[in-house]
Amino acid sequence: MGFFFSPMMGIFSKFTILLLFLLLCTNFTSTEAYDPLDPNGNITIKWDIMSWTADGYAAVVTMYNFQQYRHIQAPGWSLGWTWAKKEIIWSMLGGQATEQGDCSRFKGNIPYCCEKSPTIVDLLPGTPYNQQIANCCKGGVLSSWTQDPANAASSFQLSVGAAGTSIKTVRMPKNFTLKAPGPGYTCGVATIVKPSKFFTTDKRRVTQALMTWNVTCTYSQFLAQKAPTCCVSLSSFYNDTIVPCPTCSCACQSNMTQPGSCVDCFRLWQ
Repeated sequence: MGFFFSPMMGIFSKFTILLLFLLLCTNFTSTEAYDPLDPNGNITIKWDIMSWTADGYAAVVTMYNFQQYRHIQAPGWSLGWTWAKKEIIWSMLGGQATEQGDCSRFKGNIPYCCEKSPTIVDLLPGTPYNQQIANCCKGGVLSSWTQDPANAASSFQLSVGAAGTSIKTVRMPKNFTLKAPGPGYTCGVATIVKPSKFFTTDKRRVTQALMTWNVTCTYSQFLAQKAPTCCVSLSSFYNDTIVPCPTCSCACQSNMTQPGSCVDCFRLWQ
């Protein structure tokens, strides 16, 4: 008995291919903050309050690159957050805010930064010593802890005003973002941990922060990609003129200006 093939079976097979292809694309979106090559790697941001001031506190913020192989190359990292209240930055060492913001409500002493959501970058090598602190001024370049632990940390100091002046009244910033130098990192919420401890230079005395919180940022190759992994043209099975496949798909730039930059469209029609 011969096998009978109908046009409907061909249509169903094409629907099956389309379904499998779309499912394949969907699987890429399920790991938004996960790097399969380094599942336990992360960048930990430690925020140490070192002293209280008249209207806030002085803190040292340090980033530790606990990834096995992924470095942060030039032009370096940029760290952002959103203040919980109406905090401002009076001064900084070892880093700088990219914008001052609107400080018009202040008279007399003008804050260093009044942005509700500031963005901080590292200072460049060669910065004057009176503007430096330990582990700063590398242009935002950060090595991985496994390969070069001596250069796997980056720090800056800031004096925060219009903030709480005790453990009970201070509020942690939220919505942390990390770009290194492009997208790819997802940061969790700030979590209060045991205060950090520090050794004096002679190693004979230990001091500790008044309050410490950590933020963990993880890397995802999916988030770092500028264009989707795949694209599909839902054109007619037998006629490519009804819904034609674009010449340049998946948010790529023009092939005329940058040859080879476009992702070819996957055609499901014959």
